[in-house]
Amino acid sequence: MPRQHRHPLGRATSLLLAVGILTACGPVLSAPGDEKAEDGATTEVPRLSEVEPLADPRSWDGVVSVDLPDPEIDPVSDDPAPALPATVTDSQGTKVTVTDTSRILALDIYGTLAQTVFQLGLGDSVVGRDVSSSFPEIEDRPLVTQNGHELSAEAILALDPTVVLTDTSLGPWDVLLQLRDAGVPVVVTDSRRGIDNISSLTQQVADALGVPDEGTVLGKRLEAEADATVEEIADVAPQDVTGQLRTIFLYVRGQAGVYYMFGEGSGADSLITAAGGYDVSEEIGWKGMKPVNDEGLISAQPDVILMMSKGLESVGGADGLLERFPALAQTPAGEHERIIAMDDDQVLSFGPRTSDVLNALAVAFYAPDAL
Repeated sequence: MPRQHRHPLGRATSLLLAVGILTACGPVLSAPGDEKAEDGATTEVPRLSEVEPLADPRSWDGVVSVDLPDPEIDPVSDDPAPALPATVTDSQGTKVTVTDTSRILALDIYGTLAQTVFQLGLGDSVVGRDVSSSFPEIEDRPLVTQNGHELSAEAILALDPTVVLTDTSLGPWDVLLQLRDAGVPVVVTDSRRGIDNISSLTQQVADALGVPDEGTVLGKRLEAEADATVEEIADVAPQDVTGQLRTIFLYVRGQAGVYYMFGEGSGADSLITAAGGYDVSEEIGWKGMKPVNDEGLISAQPDVILMMSKGLESVGGADGLLERFPALAQTPAGEHERIIAMDDDQVLSFGPRTSDVLNALAVAFYAPDAL
């Protein structure tokens, strides 16, 4: 079939890589101009159970781009009453006491923490946002990030927050130390993102804000939604690994010369598996996040490449990626330019969006013509 280019829109580990991928600082992960497009164009994604999978998913040629609509905010409580003071030991072992939740900042690379706060019912107390948090309920709050995902101490302190929730995906770290020196309680949550810690991450946020019961309810709800989606995917995706699409996750930033393949324990592996693909990294012994090379690409022989949308854009699309890595032409994915590009803020976010992300990727794998 002719090449088709669809919609031309556009368990992280504890590895703290120098390039700032996922769990480290953010300037390389997103550069100036990486802000989400404001043209409102998104990808309407049907439920996998409602579409007809391709008889042979390997017959699909071309790029599939996915940018999910804004998340639906459905708080578990309309008027939660935080039990304060709340004292927690955060993910770094720091004991933090929160006495006031009237002015909350929840900041991370994917907007997961801010969405969680809103889903807990405390959205009205959120006074600012990071660039990844752009859903309608929060978009009128001032930005406290600059140059992509770089925290601005001046912008944060100007909002007089009573508590800051964050992780290690944003930086520079000195900004958070400055906030603590100014007397602001800073709670560092788990930076790892995966299906297995949806409820525990939710509970960390809820405990810090004094609403542990709401956290339990929300965590169970998010887990149930993700489990239901995984079951839907299991009904469609081939059970034999030979029938599943061999998949790799490439993280690239062409303008910064960053080219990585995410392997075992990176978060991408569990994402690919849950979405019905076959993660190749274990087979080829690719652990963690490492610079990609021709040998790795040829060994992987992917049927499809999963990427962040702006990563693909940064190398000039599929043609630019093939020009940068000619070895890709020796793989089924390269031969057919079979690439799934998903919005940067969504693809590895997990948390409240896990179910939607998994469903979208499964549709892109096995019913791309429905997008």
